[in-house]
Amino acid sequence: MVKTALTSLLIMMSVIPALRCVADTDTATKIFSRQFRTLKTEVEDNFMSPPVIRLGTNDRILISFDEIGEDNSYLEYRLIHCNADWQPSRLVESEYISGFNSARIEDFAFSSATFVHYVNYLIALPNDDMQILHSGNYLLQVYDPDDPDVTLLQTRFQVSENVLRIDGGVTTRTDRGVNGEYQQVEFAVESQGLGNVNPYQDFLVEVSQNMRDNTRRFVPSPLRVDGSRIVYEHLNELIFPAGNEYRRFESVSNNFPGMHVDSLRYMGSNYHVWLKPDASRASAQYSFDRTQHGRFMVHEYNATDSSIGADYITVHFLLDMPEIMDSEVYVDGEFTHGLYNDYNRMTYDRAKGVYTAEIPVKQGAYNYQYVVKRRMSTDTPVPAPIEGNKFETGNEYGVAIYFRPPGARADRLVSFTTLTSN
Repeated sequence: MVKTALTSLLIMMSVIPALRCVADTDTATKIFSRQFRTLKTEVEDNFMSPPVIRLGTNDRILISFDEIGEDNSYLEYRLIHCNADWQPSRLVESEYISGFNSARIEDFAFSSATFVHYVNYLIALPNDDMQILHSGNYLLQVYDPDDPDVTLLQTRFQVSENVLRIDGGVTTRTDRGVNGEYQQVEFAVESQGLGNVNPYQDFLVEVSQNMRDNTRRFVPSPLRVDGSRIVYEHLNELIFPAGNEYRRFESVSNNFPGMHVDSLRYMGSNYHVWLKPDASRASAQYSFDRTQHGRFMVHEYNATDSSIGADYITVHFLLDMPEIMDSEVYVDGEFTHGLYNDYNRMTYDRAKGVYTAEIPVKQGAYNYQYVVKRRMSTDTPVPAPIEGNKFETGNEYGVAIYFRPPGARADRLVSFTTLTSN
């Protein structure tokens, strides 16, 4: 049964392109090797927090992932300090970490009572082997020490000094109309914690929606400066399409269907889960909900430790709507890491008039949405054609303040906060 289960999962995963790290500047969160799955980066004991910790505190980042198979691998990890644009900074390793910039992953465990066998790995930072000395953006890379030039997977997180106070909010009274399709962010930064600064030259401000990389906006300058108070409002960069609440499903047990699950059954060598049919919400009225802003949580109902007790299942998505011509439709959420490829691309069945996708995931609670990308286009995939833009939507906006005074060789992340709408 073990070999059959492993063979089945590898066949399912064969739809995932064999990604390779093509350049040092490729810093997106992604998995490059097909044998690894379910990469998750979060703040310890704070599931709903963006992956941002405070420098010099007891905060820790937890990074977990699975390796499909019976045996564990000898793996190591390293950190790369990046500037605000997520490109490697000019700092040398000794300036941003203590000790050697390589450590073995020693915290791992084998799956228990699952049809698909895997090894779960966990990295907690900072730790005794690696202390972080500099604020900013960080890229963690996992590799085989016998072939350190080949990155197996990588993920982003941030370290903030939190020396500045940020006050603000999100409004639907935007410069493009009131209670329409947009939300507008406005905030003020109190700069006394840095002394004498020039916010027009020394600051770089970034705002993102629901921590999605393709929504990142850089704000080149504030609207005005009132003494030490730097005001960011009524700026085009702070106006975002409102989007819609994420869709949700839960598959936390193979004994009964969970939220938004129509049916499930064992088929081949693992469980398959069929979700209830979805429909376009672009022209529908807003429906109130409270979601995880796109996040997913691994969970198995009866497991003492879901990280090793949750099984791998195949989830069948069905979107009932007319075909969108000259476009591709993808299932999107934190679990897809902002990538759009064969793993999460939907297929249109013209005979039935529906989009379908089969995606292997680990049991748990998932947020997802449908996004559209024009074929032969470099445009960012957008959810609006299917999900619509509803001003009432509850969104999470991350505000990051980077500081680089004249002569500095790297950006400091001097403050980070989260503002929520609705």
